[in-house]
Amino acid sequence: MEKPVGIIMGSQSDWPTMREAAVLLDELGIAYETKIVSAHRTPDRLWEYGKTAVSRGLKVIIAGAGGAAHLPGMMASKTRVPVIGVPVQTKALSGVDSLYSILQMPKGYPVATMAIGAAGAANAGLMAAGILAINDPALAERLDAWRQALSDSIPQEPKDD
Repeated sequence: MEKPVGIIMGSQSDWPTMREAAVLLDELGIAYETKIVSAHRTPDRLWEYGKTAVSRGLKVIIAGAGGAAHLPGMMASKTRVPVIGVPVQTKALSGVDSLYSILQMPKGYPVATMAIGAAGAANAGLMAAGILAINDPALAERLDAWRQALSDSIPQEPKDD
């Protein structure tokens, strides 16, 4: 089975955040692969992943990283596959360092940057789904239904707990 989405992260410690993207993709029935690809500690793995992304059938890459957060940008420099960056929350600067590193890309290497942390990872899954749904009517229907269910889950009036 083709896996159109790659979820990559800089280290094992990023998985609790990046799992949120996987949860959304699972809910929408989208196949994906997960890999640890450190821009600094495994640069050869990063180059190989980026160079082979198209030939392996990837359509979107979700890349999460904390701290210096070079993974999303470096991946964007190695492939034409759209990259969605997720800043992982850090202890030192609460993920603001990661956010700035991911969104401040030079012209020519775009990275769609999500919010810091778990909400950003979940939204990355939804963004990937939206990209794929452009050419997949069945997925578009599932995504529309998911969004409608979210809207329907919000009460019109507040209640006391």
